[in-house]
Amino acid sequence: MYAYMKGYIKDIESDYVVLDNNGIGYLIYTASPYSFEIDKEYTVYLYQYVREDEIALYGFKTAEEKKLFLRLISVKGLGCKMALPMLATGSPEGIIDAIERENILYLKKFPKIGDKVARQIILDLKGKLTKSDECKNPVSDELALALKSLGYKNNDINKVIKNVDSSLDIEMQIKEALKLLLK
Repeated sequence: MYAYMKGYIKDIESDYVVLDNNGIGYLIYTASPYSFEIDKEYTVYLYQYVREDEIALYGFKTAEEKKLFLRLISVKGLGCKMALPMLATGSPEGIIDAIERENILYLKKFPKIGDKVARQIILDLKGKLTKSDECKNPVSDELALALKSLGYKNNDINKVIKNVDSSLDIEMQIKEALKLLLK
């Protein structure tokens, strides 16, 4: 499973981008492909979708978007192809607010979301999406993802992250965090 990938955008289409990482082009479906620029470096947070007849990568500019996407696809009857347009046409804050306020009309404005699915989204997610789900610092979230991929537990990661200098580049942040974790 991929957490994120860093590379240069080489192609942009209506529903995906191609990210070049060390000479390999990854086709990544994204909510807003035109928010990326060709030949510019990005860190894209990934979700790998695997089924017997399909393998696909879904990418997000922020960890907050990825977390919301993962919550949305956990809803019965709501798949990746329905959740992605929700993120394309609505802000994460707006979607969370609509769910918390049980605003069915707001949710029904998204493509392929009818009354039944909107009610299911509210039923499954109301009270589970809080401000703590939103990522305030994407750099610290990237650090947390890197440490988690190395096998560290969330409690240990959260204790260490606040003591790491966020002005450093991510590689130096990881080194500093690992030193603190080994103490």
